Amino acid sequence: MRQAIQRIGFCALMIAGSALPVRAGPLPAGFVRLADVAPSIRQDIRYANADNFLHRKVNGYDAPVCILTREAAEALSRVQRAIATRGLTLVVFDCYRPARAVADMGEWTAAGGPPDPQWYPKVKRGDLIAKGYVGELSSHSRGSTVDVAIAPVDSTPVPKPACGAIDADTLDFGTGFDCFDPMSETARRPLGAKAAANRKLLVDAMRAGGFKNYAREWWHFALAREPFQKQRFDFPVTVE
Repeated sequence: MRQAIQRIGFCALMIAGSALPVRAGPLPAGFVRLADVAPSIRQDIRYANADNFLHRKVNGYDAPVCILTREAAEALSRVQRAIATRGLTLVVFDCYRPARAVADMGEWTAAGGPPDPQWYPKVKRGDLIAKGYVGELSSHSRGSTVDVAIAPVDSTPVPKPACGAIDADTLDFGTGFDCFDPMSETARRPLGAKAAANRKLLVDAMRAGGFKNYAREWWHFALAREPFQKQRFDFPVTVE
């Protein structure tokens, strides 16, 4: 009887121990968590939950945390300070992306399927790579690329876009983040006057901070002088 009680106690300790959160290891040299550099920037990391075009968490995203190279984080902090004077804030949707996450997205895309009215309304899932909406490689894995929008600090209600992320409370950009459609091209016309002005505001602010825009996605920016131009990383996205 005593041995049975001891076994039960040992099992209870094992179960309790397995429920403890795993501590994240140190980040690679040159990387930081954005909250440690610019805590006022809003983080809405979509690939750490199911509210994204895969409708599930993406491999490698163990926490909804923005990680960037220190250079990119400090540049983004400068952009934040500049727009804060206008009652605005940056909202980041994705930052560093592990190589395993890029592979996960590619495998998911290759599995095929019909269009998705929210995320890719005019193209089949299996054509997302061929159409250039999902990359077999990603600059995000170098750590100095960010998907970002601008929102009012006071969270004033704004119109919800029909395509892409619809609940981010950003300014009107014509589409939401990750709308895989020609309407997401930064200079796309025709586009409503307010959306066009907001895209210009974002591009101008990010350019002044040292970032360059990817013309097919109004939200996608890479640091012009990134420190790891030819290196991709695969460590997981974790919280401290």
